[in-house]
Amino acid sequence: MKNSKAKKILALVLAAAMFVSTLAACGKDDEAEALVDEIQTKDYEEQSSTLYESTLGDFLSIYQDASKEKIDISQRYAKMAIAEAKLMEAAVMFPTISRGGIYAVSRVAPYSITPCLWGNDVDRFHQAIVCTDFITKEDRDALKKIYAEKVGTGTYEQTAKDYLTEKGYTLKDEYGYAYTSDPKTWDALATSRQADTRAIVNTYDGLYEYDGENILQPALAESHEVSEDGLTHTFKIKSGLVWTDSQGREFADVKADDFVAGMQHLMDTKGGLESLVQGIIVGADDYITGKTTDFTQVGVKATDDTTLVYTLVEPCPYFMTMLCYSIFAPMSREYYTSQGGKFGEEYDNSAETYKYGTDADHIAYCGPYLVTGATPENSITFKASDSYWNKDNINIKTITWLYNDSSDATKAYKDAVAGTIVGANLNSSSLELAKADGNFEKFGFTSATDATSFMGFLNINRASYANVADETTTVSSFGDNDKVRTNIAMRNVHFRRALCMSLDRGAYNAQEVGEDLKFTSVINSYTPGTFVKLPEDTTVSINGEDKTFKAGTFYGEIMQAQIDADGVALKVWDPNGDGGIGSSAGFDGWYNPTEAVKELDKAIEELAKEKVTIDEKNPIQIDLPCLSSNEVYTNKATALKQSVEASLGGKVVVNLTDCSDADAYYNAGYYTDSGKEANYTIYDVSGWGPDYGDPATYLDTFLPDYAGYMIKCIGIY
Repeated sequence: MKNSKAKKILALVLAAAMFVSTLAACGKDDEAEALVDEIQTKDYEEQSSTLYESTLGDFLSIYQDASKEKIDISQRYAKMAIAEAKLMEAAVMFPTISRGGIYAVSRVAPYSITPCLWGNDVDRFHQAIVCTDFITKEDRDALKKIYAEKVGTGTYEQTAKDYLTEKGYTLKDEYGYAYTSDPKTWDALATSRQADTRAIVNTYDGLYEYDGENILQPALAESHEVSEDGLTHTFKIKSGLVWTDSQGREFADVKADDFVAGMQHLMDTKGGLESLVQGIIVGADDYITGKTTDFTQVGVKATDDTTLVYTLVEPCPYFMTMLCYSIFAPMSREYYTSQGGKFGEEYDNSAETYKYGTDADHIAYCGPYLVTGATPENSITFKASDSYWNKDNINIKTITWLYNDSSDATKAYKDAVAGTIVGANLNSSSLELAKADGNFEKFGFTSATDATSFMGFLNINRASYANVADETTTVSSFGDNDKVRTNIAMRNVHFRRALCMSLDRGAYNAQEVGEDLKFTSVINSYTPGTFVKLPEDTTVSINGEDKTFKAGTFYGEIMQAQIDADGVALKVWDPNGDGGIGSSAGFDGWYNPTEAVKELDKAIEELAKEKVTIDEKNPIQIDLPCLSSNEVYTNKATALKQSVEASLGGKVVVNLTDCSDADAYYNAGYYTDSGKEANYTIYDVSGWGPDYGDPATYLDTFLPDYAGYMIKCIGIY
């Protein structure tokens, strides 16, 4: 960024600030509108760059330094935690909730499905331990203790089976699952939709797979070697592996080349996940962007039928954690071409002869199950494959997906009681049924949260005041004066912190999950604090002072150390959380009305120098899209409004911008393509889940220049 550009944009911002007082006195709406247009549309990319540097420059510089650490993983994690501390302090977003943390009943033993927080392995059910009856609270707690003792030994699965059998449970080999959206494609490499990959992952194996103890184990691979420079990963494929069709008829051996075919197909389809290998695998970026059409220039090679070699751009410390994601799925080259599939410039999935992935009968199988029946909005049946290499060691022989259109809030619970599905989460309606029939008292438990981070985003550069997709919906009531004043205020870090600290997230979340569970799913950071921990002792600089963190220190503890050193009143880590393990979830470490007022007072003092007056008579206006057709969403929005306005003494007013239906609600922010289209001041719909086992999977989403997927949520790029 050139200094001249920075000065140019700064001049526009200051001009806007100086004009506010004139506007208030003279009411020159035409001049105000012209000025707003100039600020919001002129040199948008330059303005985005300037605002990024002033808002997230500290985060970026530390994160870039951390990203250079390819060998010293402890240094990498520690520096990334410090970078995220700066991201949290910038208050361009406030954490809300994760998935899970709600009441449930289940027949599935805890940790018999991998607890891995990234990739697709959590949707593999072949090792699930399922009982004919719901598991009691007491036995579930006992199994968790057993897991804590056995994790890492490879013995938990058998110990859990023995325990349940001794307690009188009968184990079964069927798994009933409720689903709400049919797969749109059965091509694992052409989609980023979880509704697709969740089904397809049970039809193939990858090179490696996470087991129930969260250990990465060989699947189709039998071994792995990495070169001394970390750039070459060589896998040996097991012998005797076969591809079958949906009828179980064998037609080809699984070869190393099938992984090459899969990777090229991923890049040809551009289904939404191909970017994950850009900058990782040699030549991937050039092939995906069309700079070359020669796939032999890409670093994925089969040197013989059983030897697969990936060549990386640079050492990638998390490369192995990516292998459990669909982007590394194999694809039978022989079957694909038999279904009209072609590669490179000849790829055309609209051709009449192209049948691959159109349904479950037009894919090849090398995993534990064959799809023996699939009726849209009804059911999908998976049966164990007789050709599966590990068929004698799987627990589940049949998986049955049963469609639930969500029209009956109690259906899942009733189906769970009837035994057609293995369990159910308990919403407010089904919770009452479970309490009435005694099942909640005996079997109810609180489900674990996952690594999905839902956030509320603050727009620091608002340019849209109606939905771009339909300019007649979700229209802001802002006048030109409000547009200028709010944008200037939102660029002040103390004002943003005041907003973030003024929200009672417990009251907000209670509107959806009730008072009992209002904090269970509340999170306090973008990357979960327990996502990674230091493998070795490491020393890093925090504000110029060297600080040593011991091996085993969690990411969240380091993040908190930096925040404390900076004197920002945010709590992102509780060392006593989760039974003493430590946690960044389960409490509200952001809501602090006293500190919110202090931050607002600082903002008022600073903004006064820019001719922006903030008091009860001249409050800053905030727009929050509100789905008025949904009672829960409306209640949450109302809770946010009441909390912010009360905490900040009426000096900030939250307007609930009406969204009459879900399309209008999502078009306000979730479906937008750029920050320029973001039609809100605050928005609380989007979130992020990890793709691999490194904090970069979160932090990369806030890179500048359109590189970060979530950066548009704060109104830039």
